[in-house]
Amino acid sequence: MKKNVVILGSSGSIGESALSVALRFKDRVRVVGLSVNTRTEKLESQMRVCAPRTVAIADEEKARTFRPARRKGVKVLAGRQGVCALAALKEADIVLIAVVGAEAIYPLWSAIRAGKTVALANKESIVVGGALVADEARLRGARIIPIDSEQSAIFQCLEGYNASMVKRVYLTASGGPLVDYPRGRLKNVSQAAVLAHPRWKMGPKITVDSATLMNKGLEVIEAKNLFGLPLDKIRVLVHRQALVHSMVEYMDGSILAQLGVTDMKLPIQYALSYPERWANNGALSLDLLRMGSLDFSAPDMGKFPCLRLAYEAARSGGSVPCVLNAANEVAVASFLAGRLTFGRIANVIEETLASSGCPSRAGSLEDIFAADAFGRRVAQEKVRKYAK
Repeated sequence: MKKNVVILGSSGSIGESALSVALRFKDRVRVVGLSVNTRTEKLESQMRVCAPRTVAIADEEKARTFRPARRKGVKVLAGRQGVCALAALKEADIVLIAVVGAEAIYPLWSAIRAGKTVALANKESIVVGGALVADEARLRGARIIPIDSEQSAIFQCLEGYNASMVKRVYLTASGGPLVDYPRGRLKNVSQAAVLAHPRWKMGPKITVDSATLMNKGLEVIEAKNLFGLPLDKIRVLVHRQALVHSMVEYMDGSILAQLGVTDMKLPIQYALSYPERWANNGALSLDLLRMGSLDFSAPDMGKFPCLRLAYEAARSGGSVPCVLNAANEVAVASFLAGRLTFGRIANVIEETLASSGCPSRAGSLEDIFAADAFGRRVAQEKVRKYAK
């Protein structure tokens, strides 16, 4: 029996990889829905290869003028409300969320309330949603299967066990494109250097986060929220080979690790096939005889202060991680737009978190949205202060 899958954010790098995996297993997977933000030309080409019954376009003007779907009798949903409706599509068995940024909290909440299995590529929604998301998923019988390679690795290593048996979790980081740069060069490093990741091919926002190590900081908060782990049990290790995606150390001293090539299609396939593991003759295999040594080291939080800020926000709890994420999104967008130097990203985030009136309550979605709005407003003020 085929699994009906909805892919939200299908025009991004993860969304395109997800569609590729779905098409490779078209005898097992049927794509019944796609969503994009603005890239309707990409949506049109994807519709030709997978023939979804329903699509959503977040940009309402683009949705109004999108003709190809109507010619094919495909239902078109518009705006955030339309994306959320697609996330709760009745016939969907799996909702794969590859929407970028905190915006993904809206369709994630919709999918959870509909009791869906969610294949989640977006870490920000778990960072900002915190316990609210985890509690709602338990209440509704929804399952969240992470697609991030590190969180997928933890998920796999925890399978059959529970958090009480865990002594420590190790999140690995390649170190990003700037790991070998001396601290003095980081202040004004070029955008081209920041976006040249040595291991992973990703979108610009997550690549910048990898360069600042904020990506790993967000993953620390995500692991805490997703798996119910105490913060002091989560450690980050720099692992340049990027072959060990995460490790779980148990109380008996044994360590389970998940290894694989740097290809996001593998965790995507795992999420779509779970609880099975489908044979995949087209996948790249890890050659253990050729991979050489595996090296691990501690991250330099003085050189990469964003990781320290993420740990501090996680300790504070409540809606503070939401403020952290909002400030980071503003700072990174400003860097990519050429308005902020790389070295000022951490300054914007730290000063936003230290601002008077920074909210901490996270008892409802309204609290989260208020914290997000606060973080964005204050971060914009800080960007103007540091603007080039």
